[in-house]
Amino acid sequence: MQVLIGFFLAALIALLAWRARALSTSGAFAALLTGGLIFGLGGLSWATLLLVFFVSSSALSRLFAPRKAALSEKFSKGSRRDWAQVLANGGLGALLVVGFALLDEPVWIWAAYIGAMAAVNADTWATEIGVLNPSLPRLVTTWKPVERGTSGAVSRLGTLAALGGSALVGLAAVLVSSQLPLGVALLAACLGGLAGSFFDSFLGATVQSIYYCPSCQKETERHPRHVCGSPTRHLRGWRWLDNDGVNFLCSLVGAIVAVLVWGL
Repeated sequence: MQVLIGFFLAALIALLAWRARALSTSGAFAALLTGGLIFGLGGLSWATLLLVFFVSSSALSRLFAPRKAALSEKFSKGSRRDWAQVLANGGLGALLVVGFALLDEPVWIWAAYIGAMAAVNADTWATEIGVLNPSLPRLVTTWKPVERGTSGAVSRLGTLAALGGSALVGLAAVLVSSQLPLGVALLAACLGGLAGSFFDSFLGATVQSIYYCPSCQKETERHPRHVCGSPTRHLRGWRWLDNDGVNFLCSLVGAIVAVLVWGL
């Protein structure tokens, strides 16, 4: 019965998000799948962390959309999440909740989930707020100033935003569950979130697939066509590793770090 209720609630939220244009049609179906598993198998505590991520990140995307409009050429997709973005951010959580249910609810999987949600929230907050940094960001590998929106760029404001997004997930975890002590939950969330966010930036600066628009003479994550309509050509990185793949790995690193914090 709990699983059916979970899928019903996930369907309701996915529908509302689709009507609010926070999710595309494919994104709504993916949210139904991941949200249904997390709501149905994990209950209120797991659902709360997923909602904290989705609501806060969607709100930031809408709030700063006008300021980010000039950078749309840099990013692979807009603020309306499709199925790949939903699975990149929530897919690991869905896998973890299945393991949590099958393995008689071990605490380390709950810790991993906190870290995964903290990482994707940290990365989203860093992306949405970091572009507002007054000075140019710096490439995480060379520390040279680069254009705003460049893959692999970090800034002071973006780092603070990542910490804030991580801490919010940690606080939510403390409020809805007593499985981890306050200090452990917050430390797991903050360290997992920051580690995942910086790993995301490292991959963006090194091996994520980046393209080039010869018409605009701009680097971009968009493929096969740029916002101007011109075909983009591969510039660097692994062709198979796009931004969605990087986001999934970000959540994985966050989960691993959080489990290490719990273990220690």
